Amino acid sequence: MSLESNIRLNAHISGNTTLIPAIHSWEIYLQDQDRSPYTIKAFIGDLELLASYLPPDRGIGNISTSDLNHFLQWLQKGRGIPCSPKSLARRITSLKAFFRWLHQYGAIMVDPAEKVIQQTVISPLPTILTPEETEKALQVANKYRTSRKPDARPYTLLFLLLHTGIKKGECLGIQLNHIELDTPAGPILYVRYPNPRNRYKERKIPIPAEWVPGYQEYLNQYQPADLVFPWSPRRLEYLLEDIGKEAGLAKHLSFDMCRWTCAVTDWQTGMEIDKIRQKLGISKIQWREIGMKLRQLSGEKAVPPASV
Repeated sequence: MSLESNIRLNAHISGNTTLIPAIHSWEIYLQDQDRSPYTIKAFIGDLELLASYLPPDRGIGNISTSDLNHFLQWLQKGRGIPCSPKSLARRITSLKAFFRWLHQYGAIMVDPAEKVIQQTVISPLPTILTPEETEKALQVANKYRTSRKPDARPYTLLFLLLHTGIKKGECLGIQLNHIELDTPAGPILYVRYPNPRNRYKERKIPIPAEWVPGYQEYLNQYQPADLVFPWSPRRLEYLLEDIGKEAGLAKHLSFDMCRWTCAVTDWQTGMEIDKIRQKLGISKIQWREIGMKLRQLSGEKAVPPASV
C-alpha cells in the first residue's frame, strides 16, 4: 500500500480516536501488507488486551509512556494469568509497531511506545541429533527403500532436511522445478517464496549427490505432479515421528530438529559463518541469537558470535 492510499484509509483516525477503531484500521493495514495471519492475530490480540486495560473512552493521542509501562506491569503481576518472558517481549513489540505506525502517518504527535524498553528473550536451546542418532534415523529411512513394498519417501524427506536445513514451510513449498540434478556443481535445491516480501530468504542449497538415487525412486513411486511433497504438514510430521520411533530415539524427531542438526553439523565441519547464515535464510540480526546457540550446541563457550 502506498503512503497516499494509507493516509486516505486512515484519514478518520486522529488523536481523539479510541483504541478499538484504531486497532481495526491497523489490522486492515497489516492484511494489506501481506503479513502472516498468525502474526496479525497475535498483534491484534496484544492490542485488544491494552484496550481492555485502559478506559474505553481514552483517545490514542492521550495514551502515555507511563500508561504503557503500567499496562506491562499489570500483564506480569496484576492480571492473574502467567505472562512468559517470550510473550512479554512479543507484546512490547506489538505496542511499538502499532504506535510507530500511528505516529508515522500523523494520527498522533508523539509515539508513547518509543521509550518503552524492549526486552530481548533468548529461547531455550533446541534439541539436536547426535551423529550416532542421525545415522540410525537415516538407516531406518533407507530401510524403507528396500522393504517388500519399497517406499523412498522417508529417506527422500529426512536426507533432504538433514542436509539443507530448510524449514517445514519451505519444504512444503518445494516444486519439482525447484530441484536441479544435473548442474555443473551438482544437485541444487532452489528455495523460493511466492510473496515478494520474502525474496531475501530465497537461496540455492547444494544437495549431496548420494541423495539423487533415492529421490528418483521416490518420483517413480509417487509421481508428484507439482509439489515434491504433496501432503499435509501433519502427515509429514507423522512420517518423521515414525522414523524416530523405529530408530529407538528418545527424542521427538521433527522438522526443527533436522534444521538445527544440519546447522550444527555445518558449524562443526568448519563452514564459513556467513555461508551457514545464508543457507538457513536468516538475517544478520537473527544470526546473533542463532550463532550463540550454535556455539553452545557445539560445546563452545557461549560468547557472542562474530559479526557477518
